[in-house]
Amino acid sequence: MTDFKKLFEDMTAQGQKMAEAFNPALKDFEMPGLDQLFPTLSTEQLDMMWGTKFNPEGLDAKTRLLVVLAGQTVLGAQAEAPFKATVRNALKAGATKQQIGETIYQMSMLGGLPAMSKALGFVTEVFAEKQEDSA
Repeated sequence: MTDFKKLFEDMTAQGQKMAEAFNPALKDFEMPGLDQLFPTLSTEQLDMMWGTKFNPEGLDAKTRLLVVLAGQTVLGAQAEAPFKATVRNALKAGATKQQIGETIYQMSMLGGLPAMSKALGFVTEVFAEKQEDSA
């Protein structure tokens, strides 16, 4: 049986080494605006990355994305674009605004109030975007 976790870790490490070999500046490369070009993953990508393709009896996509959101919050919501992308994808996977808010509030005891506050600021911006899109 294939160990998908090990396979993914090896592929990630290989990609990082390759990027550094091509250009050391790629180690910290960011693409501003990419999150606006692709605000959410397609349903197929969402299922592949966060769904049950690799572990059919595991967590569903919504729960996995809420767990990722919790982790990002505890770490201080350091990167705006990935954090907002996680929120957008969680909404697409069926998470409610209340579930997203509660996930972040739960992390205040672990990550602290500044981390929670920063995360809530990003979430508020995503919710506002969604409201504008539906208007």
